[in-house]
Amino acid sequence: MRWALVKVCLAVTAMVVVAFAVPLGLVVKEMARDRAFSDAERQAATIGPTLSITTDRAQLEKAVLTTEPGAAGRMAVHIPATGEPDGVEVDIGHGHATREELETVRVSGRAAITEVTGGSVLLQPTAVGPEGIAVVEVFVPQDAVSHGVTTAWLMLAGVGVALIVGSVAVADRLGVRMVEPARRLAGAAHDLGEGRLGTRVPEEGPDELRSAAVAFNSMADQVVQLLANERELAADLSHRLRTPLTVLRLNAASLGEGPAAEQTRAAVEQLEREVDTIIRTAREQRPQTQPGGPGAGCDASEVIRERMDFWSALAEDEGREVRLAGVERTLRIPVARPELAAALDALLGNVFRHTPEGTAFAVDVHHSGDAVIVLVSDAGGGIADPKAALARGGARDAVGSTGLGLDIVRRVAESTGGDVRIGRSVLGGTEVRVWIGLDGQRPRGGGRGHRVGRQRRRRGVGRANL
Repeated sequence: MRWALVKVCLAVTAMVVVAFAVPLGLVVKEMARDRAFSDAERQAATIGPTLSITTDRAQLEKAVLTTEPGAAGRMAVHIPATGEPDGVEVDIGHGHATREELETVRVSGRAAITEVTGGSVLLQPTAVGPEGIAVVEVFVPQDAVSHGVTTAWLMLAGVGVALIVGSVAVADRLGVRMVEPARRLAGAAHDLGEGRLGTRVPEEGPDELRSAAVAFNSMADQVVQLLANERELAADLSHRLRTPLTVLRLNAASLGEGPAAEQTRAAVEQLEREVDTIIRTAREQRPQTQPGGPGAGCDASEVIRERMDFWSALAEDEGREVRLAGVERTLRIPVARPELAAALDALLGNVFRHTPEGTAFAVDVHHSGDAVIVLVSDAGGGIADPKAALARGGARDAVGSTGLGLDIVRRVAESTGGDVRIGRSVLGGTEVRVWIGLDGQRPRGGGRGHRVGRQRRRRGVGRANL
């Protein structure tokens, strides 16, 4: 498109230059010719007064020499025989015209221009006496006729070339201004079609392309929003199913033995795996919470209290002692409410899934200035290999799960610059420590999170039960 525009502009400009330059060049040539012969007529007219006074040869020669063409040997005067007493025609100066041409001018009485070798001659008739007509001949050389024409033509050619080059340059810039935005728009559409949803187009260029870029960016934003809403809906709905599935799984475990009980437990496990697969698929492409993002934060204390209220009912049915501490004041964290709820449900669901009924557990929340630490502890058998448990599909999550629980927790923590660690709790079982950063800085080994854990162990378990 760019080169097509340049070619069109080149062709149009060349046509315009030719249409104007050629006639203008011919006009310049004709003006130079007219100027040369007008000057010759003026020089010939200067001899007229002398011829009207006298036809004396000496005086006429002197008058011819006083003119510019006469001094240069380019003027002649032809006086007819009737103008002399002895009846002989007088020729003054060097003539170029033939007798026939001179006679034709005398008879017609009008000036004439005749082509001769090396140029042209102007024949100007002038009356001498009542019957005689003299002819003043002025020779105009060829270079005088074309004087200045070559220079003018060269200037016209230069102006034409400059116009063509300038038009090509302007067309090229206009082509770039039009083609580059169109090319970027096409590339962005291709990228968006291949799934690169962050592709956007700079809103620049001509008004039409700018409007197209604005429409494309708006469309891309809507596509991203629609996909995000769908993934959010799928993840949230699937996640909401996990909690009742955990209850259903625990109830199925109490059905005893028998084909119906085994089929029920197998169906529950299969359903759990399918729900985990849906959550993983949705969350793998779902944008994670960014620290400090608009609308991303929530009150950690409020969310933890809400989820503990839910799990406490199931804990009461199974005879589990529950302890919650550190949620008395507001703790704003840069994590979306659904994300934090999903992480807590994953941790508490693991406690119910992997510890026997009657096993106590606790949730402690600490604020260390630059981070919020959530400790989920239980009095179960603990984890033999904490490092393997943090890996997807490792240790504790491997039984009847896809390993997604701790992966969800780790993603939430790492989105704020924090991390997840597993250790031994003061209750004798497992302690999962979730570090949620408030300033985007990752914790260092042996840092504040470890000190909080040691202080908690020294204080013991003297907290109110729910």
